[in-house]
Amino acid sequence: MQNRITELFGIQYPIIQAGMIWNSGWRLASAVSNSGGLGIIGAGSMYPEVLGEHIIKCKKATDHPFGVNVPMLYPNLEEIIEIIIEEGVKIVFTSAGNPKIYTSKLKDNGITVVHVVSSVKFALKAQEAGVDAIVAEGFEAGGHNGRDETTTLTLIPMVKEQIKIPIIAAGGIATGRGMLAVMVLGADGVQVGSRFVASEESSAHRSFKDVVVNAKEGDTRLTLKELAPVRMIRNKFYEDIAELYKTGPSVEQLQELLGRTRAKRGMFEGDLEEGELEIGQISGLIHEIKPAAIIIEEMMAEFEVARNDVAMY
Repeated sequence: MQNRITELFGIQYPIIQAGMIWNSGWRLASAVSNSGGLGIIGAGSMYPEVLGEHIIKCKKATDHPFGVNVPMLYPNLEEIIEIIIEEGVKIVFTSAGNPKIYTSKLKDNGITVVHVVSSVKFALKAQEAGVDAIVAEGFEAGGHNGRDETTTLTLIPMVKEQIKIPIIAAGGIATGRGMLAVMVLGADGVQVGSRFVASEESSAHRSFKDVVVNAKEGDTRLTLKELAPVRMIRNKFYEDIAELYKTGPSVEQLQELLGRTRAKRGMFEGDLEEGELEIGQISGLIHEIKPAAIIIEEMMAEFEVARNDVAMY
């Protein structure tokens, strides 16, 4: 399957694995890339030296293209960018910040740059900054999210109306039918997060993966909009947040409750009560932990069946 996204990245299928903190190490990234998609190492949960180790291991594990996701709100940003350049990474996804800061520097070093946005406004700013493509992410997505709560179904066609560069849809996509739907709406490819959390190669704790495959409709909530909106599984930590909101808390009180290691405790260490369990609404359609290769194979098979079904109308 060839289109603007497969040609941009040099991949077989227009499926990009999201760079999710505490879930997206070199094992998952290389497995996705070896299966025809684009694997992404999530730098947001890594110290610079750890990121360097993951990049080196990923290069040894795959001969196919892979990238690194860089959330721009994290510390050590300059050092992370330098490591990416030094190690010869060819694709970078930036998020959670101003795309103008590093796009020119990355492109000057031969790196393809993609920026993650949650609105038409920020899509236009990213295009103006010179990125090669954008990820337009609806509020169904897990983890940190847009403040406007625009759904993928409405976001993609609105972005398509304004943007000339390739568009990658994200948020609520875990099946071939979902992939076809957003591509009909104007996307050139998809970014998949939650489905790859529940993969064998994901670095998430097994207990968190089990929670994901057992999740039902309504088990996730978007909260903490005063800090950075995040979608998570309802657990004791989420209920503690809900109780605090009843008191009309200050930003400082919310920050104190959140602390510094909630995401690591929940997703990486498996603390299902006090940890932050970030996952998307589509978790209600994920029922089994599978190898990344099988996930991609099944998505593409379902995509082709769905495309043929639609052609019948």
